[in-house]
Amino acid sequence: MPDSPEQMIAEARKAFFVMFGLLAVVWLVQLANFADHYALSRDYAVVSGDPGTLPDILVAPLLHWSWAHIESNSGPLFVFGFLAAYRGVLRFLALTLLIAVSSGAVVWLFERGDVATVGASGLIFGYFGYVVVRGLFDRHLIDTLVGVVMGASFAYLLTVAVPGTPGVSWLGHLGGLIGGLLGAWLFRDRHTRTPVPAPTAAPAAHPAPGDPTRAALYKELDDLGLL
Repeated sequence: MPDSPEQMIAEARKAFFVMFGLLAVVWLVQLANFADHYALSRDYAVVSGDPGTLPDILVAPLLHWSWAHIESNSGPLFVFGFLAAYRGVLRFLALTLLIAVSSGAVVWLFERGDVATVGASGLIFGYFGYVVVRGLFDRHLIDTLVGVVMGASFAYLLTVAVPGTPGVSWLGHLGGLIGGLLGAWLFRDRHTRTPVPAPTAAPAAHPAPGDPTRAALYKELDDLGLL
């Protein structure tokens, strides 16, 4: 985890390009998908209970069903992804894998069998959950404040992670959110702080040589066991 301002700026720059690259890949895949009448979404969607679609858990977040679908996901994906990545790109990549697996697994286990699920919204909810609670686990003031602001500003997103939301995979959203919260704990900052040594007692003052009055006082105190 970067500590100095220079390291943070360097990681933020990496995070920007990583998210720009990820978004570019998602849009290039959408172009190919659209040209093939969304055959990629049909072929690589996650379908509950179908063992053949388990590997598609890692591919489905890159696919969408329409231009409106990808447009609605692109902005939040970039914003929350950048906030999740700016403190460490390597940790962000591991987080992304965890969220993709948790989101896809929840869909595969609990979704209706006739529903084919694709889309980056599981990643979005995972990044959102991670950003909101990361500062609490890392005990980092700036990240805590970012989490409070993001949580207060986008709390409405949680309304599409509950049962009954029409037209969306609320299970994918919920699974992604679980993965993000779990990732905030698993990838928390574990560096140990250097203990501050306890102050040592100042040495007892001794009377200056050649001072008979202080020497006598010192002897009396020493005889009484007070020195």
